[in-house]
Amino acid sequence: MDLGLKGKSVVVTASSKGLGKATALAFAEEGAKVVISSRNREELQKACEDISRVTNNDNVSYKVCDVKNGEDIKELMNYAKEKNGAIHVLINNAGGPAAGGFEKFSDEDWQSAFELNLLSFVRTSRAAIPFMKKAGEGRIVNIASSSIKQSLDNLILSNTFRAGIVGLAKSLSQEYAEDNILVNTVGPGRIATERVEQLDGLRADKLGVSVEELKEKTERSIPIKRYGEPDEFAKMLVFLGSGANTYVTGQSLVVDGGLVKAL
Repeated sequence: MDLGLKGKSVVVTASSKGLGKATALAFAEEGAKVVISSRNREELQKACEDISRVTNNDNVSYKVCDVKNGEDIKELMNYAKEKNGAIHVLINNAGGPAAGGFEKFSDEDWQSAFELNLLSFVRTSRAAIPFMKKAGEGRIVNIASSSIKQSLDNLILSNTFRAGIVGLAKSLSQEYAEDNILVNTVGPGRIATERVEQLDGLRADKLGVSVEELKEKTERSIPIKRYGEPDEFAKMLVFLGSGANTYVTGQSLVVDGGLVKAL
């Protein structure tokens, strides 16, 4: 299948590591012009070099961007437009909010999570959509969490703001369908990333078991019986962000090996 991504301009936020980096690499493998971003310049430079080396794609570049900063977001999108001539694909990603129950968090904690995990997606989409309209096409894919289908224990901030991403995507998909801009949301299940490793450590401490014991128990609850790999998750985003996707929009789905039991 020709995904129609060769030469297309792709922006991936929070992409110096983890799911963001895996997604950027997958787009670069398809010949896209990819701009990656995060707050840490050294990590970004290394990620850029890694992706270019693995994919033999010389059209991978980076721009430092704190997604909680509106001006940084505008500068990122302008950079991508100037460097690659357009913006065709936006992959929205951000670090996960802190774990904890309702009584743990202050107003400041809620505000910070809102800015990181919902407002950032509003701002990136708002900055990219005018460029997509000029290009005559666009694909926005939001990386969220499996909590978009089933709430997760001890992750109230994620449960709240990931649901907001789904509402945002549904609204944008309706508003911009006539501009050939398709918008979808994908939630990872237990994918082997640093974030999941951190959450497993917190859960293991709370339950008084080792991380290895916890992981083995979790794997038994996954129908496929293992954690997913970042590249497996990235494949779904590449399809949804590609020209091969011509009719899927406004949808929220999970890549989880069958873990989530909700319909």
